[in-house]
Formats: sequence, structure tokens, C-alpha cells
Amino acid sequence: MSAAIGIIGGSGLYEIEGFEKAEERRVETPFGDPSDVVVGGELAGRQVWFLPRHGRGHRLLPHEINHRANLWALRSLDVRFLICVTAVGSLREEYAPRDVLLPDQFFDRTSRREEHTFFGRGIAGHVSFGEPVSAALRVILRAAVEAEGGTVHDRGTYVNMDGPAFSTRAESEANRQLGFDVIGMTNLPEIKLAREAEIAAATMAMITDYDCWKTDEAAVSAEAVMGHLTANVALARKVLARAVAEIPEDPVWPEHRSLDGAIMTERRMWPENTTRSLWPLLERFG
Repeated sequence: MSAAIGIIGGSGLYEIEGFEKAEERRVETPFGDPSDVVVGGELAGRQVWFLPRHGRGHRLLPHEINHRANLWALRSLDVRFLICVTAVGSLREEYAPRDVLLPDQFFDRTSRREEHTFFGRGIAGHVSFGEPVSAALRVILRAAVEAEGGTVHDRGTYVNMDGPAFSTRAESEANRQLGFDVIGMTNLPEIKLAREAEIAAATMAMITDYDCWKTDEAAVSAEAVMGHLTANVALARKVLARAVAEIPEDPVWPEHRSLDGAIMTERRMWPENTTRSLWPLLERFG
């Protein structure tokens, strides 16, 4: 049986031509409730699970998202490939609203990093994160965006801030001076936890605005973001349908063995409760 594919994004993202919705699954996790039910079905002959990041109706602020529960839920459903679709602000003149950037690097400006790992509670794990994104999955996404006529920028750095307010102009200019390309509030925890869960992940960063550094345009607002987001979602649906068909069935990429050598605690010392709570990740270690 082929591995499942996960997609994290907006609540309407699964309205894709060809997607045969089969069920809505409410998953209980050791880390609390996910953002919402997970919508499952078949697309291009593959099992696909959609999870609305902010909940249906966009009810959750970025700092309210339970990323551990979201990623645990997807891994428990045998998701081994993950596409994250997320709205971002551009920090570069040449990256315009409605363009797509496929980041290959991230910079962490979040303040709740202890919630962005599955490890702790008696099991110490340190995954390699020098190349945080699955290069092979990023290649698939680039080809799909180009095939659908979208403007795509391959590689770049996503800086993750806390939010929920948008940046000040001083913060925006500082991020530009540091060489970052886009800014968002949600995606880095997803990519970190996917790596710990041995899921190959990549991001479609859908540009909605120029943050607030571009003084010849109005500063970013929720109203402006939503206008561009609607157009971006239409493109994302087409890209996802095309990309899913190209993802291999077997999880044999390097990211699917990312825990090899990453767990520092000897197996005999793993606490029973912690081991049980992480079983979807640790099952192959016996």
C-alpha cells in the first residue's frame, strides 16, 4: 500500500477537481486537539489527507495552532509526504503578490520553540535540519506550478515571526537587510515537526503582499491579504492536483529515515508513557 500524502492549508483547499472525498476523521492525539477534523479521500489514485491549519472558518490565530497535534495526526494516518500551502509577505521587489516561492531555508523568530518538537519527557532527539525541505518534493512542486502557468521562484528563505500582528516597518527592513525573502507566521513549526516525524515536506509560499517595507504601496492589511489569497488558492488547487500525481508511492527519500542516529537516549531508558505517545514515530525502533 502506498504512503499517504498530507496537505496543510486553508479550509477550502480540498475543493480540487478530481478529489473524491471519503471521510472526515477527528483524530485524538497525546498533544491535544488538531486544528480541525482531517478530510480524507482519493486524488490521482492516492490517499490524501487535508488539514485546515487555522480551522474551518479561520478560527485560530498563529500562536493558537497546535502544530504537534496536527503533525501527529497526519503521521498516525500514514502520511509520509507533506505539502504546506501558506500565505506569506514578500521582502523582495521581484517577488510580487500572487507569485509562488518554494523556500529551501527557514529562519526562526518564534518564541515557543519547546512546542515545536515531539521530543523531551525522557527521550532526547536532535534531527538534522541543515536542509529543512525535501529537495525532491520541491522539484515536483516547481514543475507543477510552471505547468499551470504560475510565476514560481525556486529557493529562498522564509522567516517565521510570531504574529498575530503584522511587522513594523523597522522589523520588515531588518528582515530585508538580513537577506530573507518572505515572511510568515506558521510554517516553520510544521516543517520542523515533519522532519521529526520522518515526513518529506515542502512548502508552497503564496505571496499576498509586500509586508510593510514598500512605502510606495499601502501597508499590509488582512483585507488586502484575503484578496490575493483567493487568487492564490485557485492556482494552488490546480498545482496540488498535478503534484500529487507525481509523488512516488514508497517513502524511500532521505527524510523518511531522519531519526536514524538522531535519538540520543538509549532505547532501554525510554519512559513507557513517552514511548507510547510517540509510537507513530518510534514504531520502527521496536
